[in-house]
Order: sequence, then C-alpha cells, then structure tokens
Amino acid sequence: MAVQRDNPYANFNFVVDAGFAEGEIGFAEVEIPAAEIEAIEDREGGDRTNASRKLPGRVRYGNVVLRRGVTGTLALWEWFKAVRDDQLERRNVTITLLDEQRQPVQRWLLRDAWPVKYDPSELNAKGNEVVVELLELVCESIEVD
Repeated sequence: MAVQRDNPYANFNFVVDAGFAEGEIGFAEVEIPAAEIEAIEDREGGDRTNASRKLPGRVRYGNVVLRRGVTGTLALWEWFKAVRDDQLERRNVTITLLDEQRQPVQRWLLRDAWPVKYDPSELNAKGNEVVVELLELVCESIEVD
C-alpha cells in the first residue's frame, strides 16, 4: 500500500480504525510506537578474541497513544473499563496516513492491541482549552504497508 513520492507527507491527515461500534472515531493526535530489536551479546568458548558477537533477540513495541477531544461518546472509556473488569478485548488497530486527496498512502497495523491507560485532561474554570481524553494501548506486533 505504501505510495512513494518525492516530497514527504504531512502528519495531520490520518484516520484510526480501532473497531468501535460507533465506527471511525476522530483523533487529534496519535503517537505511533517505536519497534526495537534487542541485541544479544554472545561469545563462543572457542573464540580467540574477547569481543562478543551481537545477535538479534526479542522484538519490543512501545505503547500507542491516542488523544481526542471529549465529545460525549464513551467508546474509549468503555474499552478501558472492559479490560479493567477482566474482559480483555484485544483488537487490531489500523492507523492510516492519507494524502492531500484523502487517499491512503501508508498504514500501520497494530495487532492484538488493548488499553492500559485512560487519562482525561484536567478541568479548569479559568481555562478555555478543549477537554482531551487519552487512551494508551499496548500491542503484540506492528506491521507497516
């Protein structure tokens, strides 16, 4: 699916599909997690040097952070609440980057994701900012296409 071009794509044009009953829910920010491969140092007994060889080990994925303005839908809270109440609901979450014509150009698929944190922003009688809710997800793996 990745669509290559000379100029990089802007980061503001994206959609998130997390399998909510309400359908697609808009998000203001998405932090796509880093993927890291652990380096394992190994030295065989017959090696004539003290230097170790490095081999690939376990893959680790950071957490996904989704932020959106509060609009009255409880979809994010209800998913978090289900996990809190011992009803683990794993979902495949798709984050799709769009071009200027809103056509998909790259997609991140987060497999078996589930929420680990729900955090609404503070309320302030002297402020005028939008109330934002945050949902942090863990996932088993990430695919990019």
